[in-house]
Amino acid sequence: MKLSGRGRGCCVAGSRERGPPPRSPFVHQLRLSPLEKAKIAFMTLTLFPIRLFFAAFMMLLAWPFAFIASMGSDEQELEKPLSWWRKIVDILLKAIMRMMWLAGGFHWINVKGRRALPAEAAILTVAPHSSYFDAIPVTMTFASIVMKAESKDIPVWGTLIKYIRPVFVSRSDQDSRRKTVEEIKRRAQSDGKWPQIMIFPEGTCTNRSCLITFKPGAFIPGVPVQPVVLRYPNKLDTITWTWQGPGADCLNVKYSWYNSVLCMQFLPVYIPSEEERKNPVLYANNVRRVMAEALGVPVTDYTFEDCQLALAEGQLRLPSDTCLLEFAKLVRSLGLKPETLEDDLDKYAASAMKMKKEKVDLKEFSAYLEFPVSHTLESMFALFDENEDGIIDIREFVIALSVVCKPSKTLETIQLAFQLYQSENGTIVEEDLAHILKTAMGVSQINVTHLFRAVDEEEEGEITYDDFYRFAELHPHFAEDYLYADQLGDESGMETSSLSAPNGICTDFSPDNTEDKNKPLQKKLN
Repeated sequence: MKLSGRGRGCCVAGSRERGPPPRSPFVHQLRLSPLEKAKIAFMTLTLFPIRLFFAAFMMLLAWPFAFIASMGSDEQELEKPLSWWRKIVDILLKAIMRMMWLAGGFHWINVKGRRALPAEAAILTVAPHSSYFDAIPVTMTFASIVMKAESKDIPVWGTLIKYIRPVFVSRSDQDSRRKTVEEIKRRAQSDGKWPQIMIFPEGTCTNRSCLITFKPGAFIPGVPVQPVVLRYPNKLDTITWTWQGPGADCLNVKYSWYNSVLCMQFLPVYIPSEEERKNPVLYANNVRRVMAEALGVPVTDYTFEDCQLALAEGQLRLPSDTCLLEFAKLVRSLGLKPETLEDDLDKYAASAMKMKKEKVDLKEFSAYLEFPVSHTLESMFALFDENEDGIIDIREFVIALSVVCKPSKTLETIQLAFQLYQSENGTIVEEDLAHILKTAMGVSQINVTHLFRAVDEEEEGEITYDDFYRFAELHPHFAEDYLYADQLGDESGMETSSLSAPNGICTDFSPDNTEDKNKPLQKKLN
């Protein structure tokens, strides 16, 4: 597969086309000098315990106020204006929460713009979402948020959460997403009776290098929203906490004497057009463009699902510049459904094994997929047209689709690839392994010599899948030992961490059927 501007998604800021983002939005690289590492170690033993104690104390101090104010509050009571004593409690809780952030090192928080009234904008859309510290706007505004239902059962924290009247999403209820959107719509159309709802439409944390695709849930009600943009100006970015990278939220509290949110900026209220009211995805994209222009960053079509693909816990960790993210986007745009993707994979794999030739042109590729030639199909074809000679190896498409379909099941993908590439006696050579692994990782070149020689213990110049499987069982980290060490490297300077779920304040509640199937793709650059 190609790895170039032509093989990756473009980003757009406003009306100006730009190249791809400089790095994956889901990876945070942090290089620390020996002196900085020593400083972290020192502050971990000195300042960090003090900050942790005061933050916990402030939360415990806030708990009785939130508990008393939440007692006996039925839905009709919640829709009424706050009584005088609850207004006092509100002020006290905001002051306590501000002291908690002060204890965490946030001495200065600058706010620009005017926060709209609930009757003017029932929903606040906040981006970019890059840290647990993005909870600061929540504690400053006490706007309602979308939370996992399990959060309300957490001691102390659950009481504080319930005080801001969140919209809960239940994992156990299969219909929960639809109910959540309906509840947001009901509150948003209540003419300002309910508190504003604050939503992080990206649905996951990024490194703030661009704005990824907004989930449409916040825009389905079709009511005016107020965009809110966040900026962190620290020289050393110890704020960002992405799916791959150091645990910067904790690192920030350990490392920095103080930090400041340069700007929590309230932008003008965005009033949707009639077309945007009918099309939540269009509405979301236009609001995202306004926010990107205010931030001076590009937008990209990467999504939360791409984050899950890029950081799946398989034996092959995808590099940050993999073009499989672009491929996954094209798969969705083509109309292949996630719920039927495994069946589609089986069908395409069986068809590829029966084909008399591995190389096909665009017309044959269209017939193979049973999709008409379109801009999306041409873009997908271009990803695999490595030599730009108008033909592709259909086996590479099957391998890439297997990775997208089963990102954490590396050996299943490799077994399928062996079946596609093996000779009559069930073996492959080093060149075949290179084709398999570079496609499975979405890179243009890869050196597999060390890995192949390690698997080929008998030095026969060919291996079977059983050979590879036995090797992988004995060396589960074979990719790190034989691939990444030589060519990908670890540029972060810190150990990386991988998480299995987004944090609690950006729960994905958007219905699954709100994909924009007709959205045109950005034209690729050479």
